[in-house]
Formats: sequence, structure tokens, C-alpha cells
Amino acid sequence: MTTPQSVPTLGTHPAAGANPGRAETRERLSKATYDLLVIGGGILGTSVAWHAAQSGLRVAMVDAGDFAGATSSASSKLVHGGLRYLQTGAVKLVAENHHERRVLAKDVAPHLVNPLTFYLPVYKGGPVGAAKLGAGVFAYSALSAFGDGVGKVISPAKAKADNPGLRTDNLKAVAVYYDHQMNDSRVAVMTVRAAVESGAVVLNHAEVTGLRFTHGKVTGAELKDRMDGTEFGIDARVVLNATGPWVDHLRKLEDKGAAPSIRLSKGAHIVMKRKSPWKAAMATPIDKYRITFALPWEDQLLLGTTDTQYEGDPADVRATEADIQQILDEAAFSIQDADLDRDLMTYAFAGLRVLPGGPGDVAQAKRETVVSEGKGGMLSVAGGKWTTYRHIGRTVMKKLAQVPGSPLTEDMEPISSLVRRTPLPGVANPNAVAHRLLVDREPGARMDPLTARHLATHYGSLSFDIARLANENPELAERIHPDGPEIWAQVAYARDHEWAATVDDVLRRRTTLTIRGLDDENVRARVKDMLADQG
Repeated sequence: MTTPQSVPTLGTHPAAGANPGRAETRERLSKATYDLLVIGGGILGTSVAWHAAQSGLRVAMVDAGDFAGATSSASSKLVHGGLRYLQTGAVKLVAENHHERRVLAKDVAPHLVNPLTFYLPVYKGGPVGAAKLGAGVFAYSALSAFGDGVGKVISPAKAKADNPGLRTDNLKAVAVYYDHQMNDSRVAVMTVRAAVESGAVVLNHAEVTGLRFTHGKVTGAELKDRMDGTEFGIDARVVLNATGPWVDHLRKLEDKGAAPSIRLSKGAHIVMKRKSPWKAAMATPIDKYRITFALPWEDQLLLGTTDTQYEGDPADVRATEADIQQILDEAAFSIQDADLDRDLMTYAFAGLRVLPGGPGDVAQAKRETVVSEGKGGMLSVAGGKWTTYRHIGRTVMKKLAQVPGSPLTEDMEPISSLVRRTPLPGVANPNAVAHRLLVDREPGARMDPLTARHLATHYGSLSFDIARLANENPELAERIHPDGPEIWAQVAYARDHEWAATVDDVLRRRTTLTIRGLDDENVRARVKDMLADQG
């Protein structure tokens, strides 16, 4: 199929059941007093908003950019137990991570979280020996109750057959273990949707310009809609600062004298076209503390990550030439040069890990969530990871309930009474969804199998809503770009149902066009036109 020559015509009116427009949402936000205002729509903010709405609170959530528009969509895309944590003796942490990983994959988001086999190569003279590594992956499997299989060691020849790009010079053995991966942007959008279905009111591209105070206590925020400049405010009984790398900026709006509470570590990644099959991910030890990944992801190869201290403006973070070269150099430990040709690179990105303040190398700093209360009563939360994001949301909710004199205590359902494994919207077996998409079609209108598979693994059963749009307007069934699986119906759906307000919202976070290097000027112009058609 080729890209259509005209902008798809469906889009002049939002679809039935679409989200309210920005003006209507601003009015709802400004005319009520909310129990909880969550500032920041990344991993932490979306999880807290979801759990708080489930517990019966009246919840508002805003973000200065897009939902998961910064660090939360710049992860390594892994849902994992954390093999390297075993080195530091954090056995309980690994077991907890495994539990959350398996709950996400089996109950909460089987349509979004996919199993992934990992190969860990052991080279002569490398930082870790084969015997120690074999014992490590066995222990790692044991901590997940062997739910994915038993960690083991295989021959270089077997690993090479699965991953032809593997470098075999001085390769002694390959350890095998099992984890999961996801598309972090899609999980974020589905979590926002879950929060809204539970009653939360949300708005992205809404920047906090100041805080509201009543008798010295923080009781809301002043905001500006970045899309049209409209200023408005939100009143709330409790305000949660979940702004990630900007957490100290907001703390200073509460208290000019607030001391820094965090430090930042930059993690960069690059995305490459695949020259050869990759049946397993690669995790290669670089030194005692760091592993570099080569992950088959979205039909590409994701390489990274770095772990370097960052002291600049969080808004300016990006993958530099030095980052790209470091990633390629480290990948070359275990990947052949032909698979690392610069011409294969389609995209590079970077995010910021939020770490507790303190001395020492950021690569060795603890990855933990820190919750603090400011002098104006605003709670600030920083640090977190996708694997345990549900658990972190529950932890913050408990903290909200325990704050002395908290106005929320009487109104909240106890966290213990919530359904602990509430699935994300669209929950379904993706294989069954893909099959339905292929067979439930009019004669002569069969969906491309690659598109069907892509929709099934990014939307679950919500794929049928997108298929309905494509059935109603054949132009929306066309691929956005001939080299990618996405169709124009996804743009209309992102605009009307997933809060996509900018071209990058659509191409970078609702779809995979950007990471595939397919967001050319023609595509961007047509997406911009479709977004302009809203309402």
C-alpha cells in the first residue's frame, strides 16, 4: 500500500465517545475543588492518579508536556526483575520486581507486555565468569519461581544461530534468562485512560506557573495551556508534585529556600534497523556495575543505555554524539560491526533518571522512590521504574493517607480494599485480537497481517475501535508510511481518544513512526492537518 495523496477526510468531527475538548476540560478543572491534584503525568503521576481515582477521590492530573513525554517514554522498555541487583544482594527487591513483572504480563497488561528471552555473553577476560553468571541466572529464575523457565548456559554456536549478529571472538559461553518488555508510551497512555475511566480529569500541555496557598498551605495551582495560552487555575485539598526531573523546581515554588533533593543521571539509547534476525535480547556486562542492552523492539534493534551525571536543564536533555558513540562502542563488545553501521540508525533519544541526592557515582546510586512533604503541605515524589509503577502508586497513596491531618483520610477507600490486579483498558490476548482483525473483514478488505499484529499488541481489544474507523473510511485504512505498519485511523484515534495534541504526541508516543525514522515532512504535515480538524 502507498501513502494516500490526500489527508484522510474523517477527522473533521471527533468520533462518538471521544474525550472532551481542551476548553471543556479546562472549565471542568477550574470550576471544582479536587481532593487531589497530581502535577506530572509520567510513571509516578499516572499511577497515583489511577489508584487515587479507584479509591474514590476526586482527582485532577496535569502535565506541562505530553503524558510520559519526558523520562517515562525514554526508558529501556523493559519490565524486569533487575538481574544486576543480585550483585548488590538485593534479593528481596528482585523477588518483588519479578512479582510485579508477572502480574503486569499475566493480569494487568498482557496485550502490552511481552515475554523476552535474554542472552548474556561471557567473553574471555570479561568482568564476569561463566560459572558465576550461570549461578546468577539460575538464582534469578528461582526468584521468579521458575515461571518463565530455568536460567541456563548454552553454547556460543546455539546463540549464534539465534542471533547471527553475535560476535563470537573469544566467546566462552552464553547465559540465558527471561524477562519482559513493552512500549512505555503505550502503557502510559493506557494508564491515563484507566485513570479517566475511574473518574480522573486530565490535561496535558498545561504548565504550572504558580501554586495557590490558603493560610500557608498549598491548595492548588495556576496554569497556562501551552496550546493556546489560556490561563486557568485548579483548587485542590492536596497537591502531589510528581514532576520527575523538575521536582525541585516545583518545590521552590512552594518554598524558595527548599534545598535540592535529587540528582539526575542521563540514559541515552539509539534505535537501529535490523540487518539480521534477533530471536533474543542481548545483555552484555561492561563492568562490575553496568550492562549494555541490544533489544529487539518494534521491529528494530534498541541499543543502550548510558548512565552519566546530568546537571543541565531537563528540557534540553538529548542523545549527544558522544552518547551515540559510547553506545555503539559498548555494543561492539558483543555485536558484529556490520550490524552497527551508522547508516542503520533511525533514532536516538535520552531521558533522566531521578536519583536521591548524595555523593558518589550515579551508576552506583540506589534506584529508589523518595516521598517528602514541604512546608506548605505539598507532597513531592521522585524516582521510580516501570516494572513497579503500580506498587509505587499504592505506596504513595498510603503515604497520602498517613500524613498528619490529611484531608483525604476519611474520603479514601483503604488501599487494601482496591482490586489489586485491575487490568488496563483493552486487556485481551493479542493473538486472539490479531486473528479477529484478520477474519472480521468485508470481502476484498482484508487487513494487512503486519498492521493487525501491530494494533493487537499496542491497543488490545481497543484495536476493534480503530478497525471500525478504517471500515467506515477506506482512506483511514491506508498505511501512514509504506515502510511501517501504522494506519491513518490511529491518528484520528490518538487525537479523539488519547489526548494527542501535537504532531510529536502522535508520531513519537501514540505510534512508532518516529522511532522507525518514518516521520518525514509529508507525514508530519498530514498529521498536523488531521490534528487541526479536531472539533
